[in-house]
Formats: sequence, structure tokens, C-alpha cells
Amino acid sequence: MPRVHLPCLAAALTIMVVGTLYPPLMADASGHADHGMATALFCAMSAGFVRGVGFVPHILVWRWLFSGWACALELVTAVALQSMH
Repeated sequence: MPRVHLPCLAAALTIMVVGTLYPPLMADASGHADHGMATALFCAMSAGFVRGVGFVPHILVWRWLFSGWACALELVTAVALQSMH
């Protein structure tokens, strides 16, 4: 039986709080919205919340999209996008 997954939940809560308190995190150098960064962070946050609270979908595609691995992959993508700027 699935249980709370604290690393995913912590990642989701961190993205939520930091994104709320410091929106320039999701902006490029000129101050415009960085849609790639925002998408990667919001996908990581979504996967983190779903897996973090212990929900594991039955359908394989959804199970992977809302897994801890998907959360980690999106965080790596966000870091890579940030380092490109």
C-alpha cells in the first residue's frame, strides 16, 4: 500500500513556497516569464504533490508521469534550463 513519500512532498512544497515568495525564479535575465522553467517546475510540483501524498495511479502512463522519478527529472530539467541563462 502506497504511503506518504516525504522527498517528493518536500520538493513540491519547496517549489510552491519559493515560487510564491520569489517569482523572479521563473523569469529570464530580462525579467520576462521563462515558460520552459515554469513548466518544468510546475510539472515537478504536480508530480511531487501527487506522489508525495501517497497516491499512485493504476494506469501505467499516469503512474510514471506522477512518480518520484518524473519529479526528479523535471527538477533536473529546471536546473539545466537555469544554468543555460
